[in-house]
Amino acid sequence: MHMIDELKDAKRMSKSQSALKVVFTESRIEDSQEPELAVEELIGLATEVLKEEGLVNKSIELTIHFIDEEAMAELNVEYMGGTGATDVLAFPLDDPKDFSDGELLLLGDVLICPKVAQRQATQHPYETEISLLLVHGILHLLGYDHAEQEERQIMENRQKDILAKHGLDKNDAAN
Repeated sequence: MHMIDELKDAKRMSKSQSALKVVFTESRIEDSQEPELAVEELIGLATEVLKEEGLVNKSIELTIHFIDEEAMAELNVEYMGGTGATDVLAFPLDDPKDFSDGELLLLGDVLICPKVAQRQATQHPYETEISLLLVHGILHLLGYDHAEQEERQIMENRQKDILAKHGLDKNDAAN
């Protein structure tokens, strides 16, 4: 937790102008068999989601991670009580509702497993699946959930709206 303490200290020290900062990390060590994706497009989509959710006047940092199946499986077991690798996990840090303009908001991390995403992309392109998982993860960081049917419908509708707006329609939104 030492790293989180350092990040919180950096947040308190920062009073700069609003800026959306999306960081992409590739921490996979396995040889990638998935198609290459344009990182700039993923960062652009993440930035647009934050803007569409009304966070344009906030100083925000969001990190997107692509990780291996083994690492995703370990995180899924440890934090979600699941088994095996899942497609996306979201780890929120700060709640946007608790911050005013000018404060640095560390939104959190979205972890995506491209191998799982590729297996799931049977009815649509791989790029659409990755985009869906990214949007899904960001919405979780922003407080959306799908534990209850009513919450599920709200989150699925929001995902569909965002994907459609960006030309990434998919018949079924993932959960």
